[in-house]
Amino acid sequence: MRVLHAGHGRDGVDAVRRRPPRPRSPHEGQPVPLHGVSPDPRGHRIRAGVCARDRSRPRRRRAPRRGVRAARARPPRRAGPRAVHVRHRPHRRARAARGRHAHAHARITSIDDAAARALPGVVAVFTHENVTARLYSTARHELREDDPDDTRLLDDVVRFVGQRVAAVVAETAEIADAACRLIDVTYDVLPAVFDPEAARRPGAPLIHPDRTPQDRVAEAGRNVIATLHDGIGGDADAALDASAVTVSGTWRTSRVSHAQLETHGAIGWRDDEGRLVVRSSTQVPFLVRNELSRLFHLPRERIRVFATRVGGGFGGKQEMFTEDLVALAVLRTGRRVAYEFSRADQFRRASVRHPFRVAVTLGATVDGVLTAMKLDVLSDTGAYGNHGIGVMFHGCAESINVYRSPVKRVDAEVVYTNTVPSGAFRGYGLGQVILGVESAMDMLAEKLGIDPFDLRRLNAVREGDPLLTVRDEHDEDLVWGSYGLDQCLDDAQAALRRGNGVDAPEGWLVGEGMALSFIAAMAPGGHHAHTVATLRPDGVIVVAAGTAEFGNGTSTVLRQIAATVLEAEPERIVLRAADTDLVAHDTGALASAGVTGAGKALTAACTELRARILATAYAVAGSPEGIDPELAPRGVQIGERLVAFDEIVHAAATEQRTLEGLVGRGSEHGDERSLSFNVHAVRVAVEPETGAVRVLQSAQAADAGYLMNPAQVRGQVEGGAAQGLGSALYEEVLIGADGAVANPAFRQYRVPQFGDVPVTEVLFADTSDTVGPFGAKSMSESPYNPVAAAVGNAIARAVGRRPFHQPFTRERVWRLIHGLDEH
Repeated sequence: MRVLHAGHGRDGVDAVRRRPPRPRSPHEGQPVPLHGVSPDPRGHRIRAGVCARDRSRPRRRRAPRRGVRAARARPPRRAGPRAVHVRHRPHRRARAARGRHAHAHARITSIDDAAARALPGVVAVFTHENVTARLYSTARHELREDDPDDTRLLDDVVRFVGQRVAAVVAETAEIADAACRLIDVTYDVLPAVFDPEAARRPGAPLIHPDRTPQDRVAEAGRNVIATLHDGIGGDADAALDASAVTVSGTWRTSRVSHAQLETHGAIGWRDDEGRLVVRSSTQVPFLVRNELSRLFHLPRERIRVFATRVGGGFGGKQEMFTEDLVALAVLRTGRRVAYEFSRADQFRRASVRHPFRVAVTLGATVDGVLTAMKLDVLSDTGAYGNHGIGVMFHGCAESINVYRSPVKRVDAEVVYTNTVPSGAFRGYGLGQVILGVESAMDMLAEKLGIDPFDLRRLNAVREGDPLLTVRDEHDEDLVWGSYGLDQCLDDAQAALRRGNGVDAPEGWLVGEGMALSFIAAMAPGGHHAHTVATLRPDGVIVVAAGTAEFGNGTSTVLRQIAATVLEAEPERIVLRAADTDLVAHDTGALASAGVTGAGKALTAACTELRARILATAYAVAGSPEGIDPELAPRGVQIGERLVAFDEIVHAAATEQRTLEGLVGRGSEHGDERSLSFNVHAVRVAVEPETGAVRVLQSAQAADAGYLMNPAQVRGQVEGGAAQGLGSALYEEVLIGADGAVANPAFRQYRVPQFGDVPVTEVLFADTSDTVGPFGAKSMSESPYNPVAAAVGNAIARAVGRRPFHQPFTRERVWRLIHGLDEH
């Protein structure tokens, strides 16, 4: 499949990057490439070939790369010997009055695909004229109403450079790309707005003027999706005026790419029963299935969505960027269809982290006790509102309810602009707002001459305190299952004091900084996970869960849970996961819920299975008095008798068995959410002549509860710290004057390399949680959140001037040192 985007060249698409063919499994079938015309960078493309190549750059041959495949799936009999490929045509360089100029905002006045349809090997061409106009959101949540319905499969209005305009399905990627170039699109160029402040001013171009509050768009006439204007404790301005000390500042954060190793991709087909099957690189297979059901008017049981191991997510795979086009192509053509983003697509058409503007004002007594907190937040969701509402609310909540203050005020809005859409990203808005709050706390500590650790000890919530943001009541589902923030503050401070023996180069300026963060596992409103554990007659235990493995270690922990509860050797545990055919439902791998959601559900399933195994074995043995049954490697030992697993399975009650064996079921619904804390501390060196920043020491203390797998948890913290350092110092998706992504490649987008990342000393608080399984807490997103603020605070103390624009690049820090504007 190829998709034509609103940025392709005059003849439809830019030159095609050709990839050598890859050997296929005989069981895989041949995916038909779907190719497309798309003005939407989210107009996604599948497998070999790129429709949006810049003609000014030389064509480079690349080694074959792995695409999305339906491994182990039954090849569809109706699909024929080959699967088609999808290409989308982007609107990146539209053929219109302005020739090769990109259009960030335009209306399609005509689209002629006759030549593309006539090209031999083309299976289908889709445009806004022949697909459903039903609105939906690419964002996936348990409650689909959490996001605005503002997206169409293919739209007659393009709202950012790269949006998909049309999709072509063809026998080969090369044919699909050629067909894209034959599609003739004419645009009526509309005014565009790229600055979020300007977007909400009177007279600004309206990006979704027809959307209403029923679509979950609060004020389309101001490009505003959602607002929050509320507080506790009365008049914040009056409280600040009455405070002995005040500090304030305005911080800006950048767009950040998830930079996952695996890009977005999907492959689809009809199975032997005629059901739609989609294998996807997704964190949320059940939520994707549910939206496909709604979009194409299919019963859910007629759709199967599954994922194998996903090559990285960080929130970016909580979207539906490729599955919609693949499903459309399969349903219309009956063929097996594949569609995958290139790396350039990933930058231009997938979502990025929301850029924020965060203004913070704090008031305190002369002793440092907070008297008032006031936030003014503006979030830029880009051209579409996927995750915009939730990211704004979440970012403004746990960044300030970690502190006790009698007065709190938040004024926040999230707005549309004609830029690449923003979306879910690790931390879900917390990293951006925490940068402002924790930097302001550091300013307050400096002004009062108080140690920054002591200032947090003085003002942070303590176990049992209500967690208050803008409502004067504690959310009932937030449970103090344990408390380790005090230990985290002590451990991080001690790490800085003892140092690590790494000295700064001569002449470099040195500073220390710290920041804390707090996060609640699982999203409010319910996070559901259903699991099944099955004992087969041969003693193998099959555990089924709906959550996805994308590098977070869930698959390892789930096996550990089963092995522990059922006292089984690890080699007897078989895990099946991330498949809508396996269990009733699973919200997905999001909101730090892998262990606290699916893990807790599986603990319940294995506990039920254990009880059934022991009870059935006891009955088989004649229920001898005074002898307790014990699990053994080949059955259940009851005194001198070993009741084998096959006996147990066949003797079990009919209602407790399936064709595979004896089962136990468990579920978790997120009725209680546990709380995790992290404190990050760094020592940095800054070279005055260049502005280069080097992290000499990095330490993070984490309140992770019981460590079910210490090596994995340590890896999560180290990885979160490394990703946090990347967004603190290097990573920024740049938007050009035309609204297009200006650095859509890793050679232009700086991801930290091994040499850039210091060893992070990881310290764990000694806690055990009453909410999570075995006393464990979530540790997925939280290690990322405090890092940038800690680095910014250290730079400020090193150079004597505070940075306000993240990332703190060498150029910005140099300008800061010399008293120039960071921009």
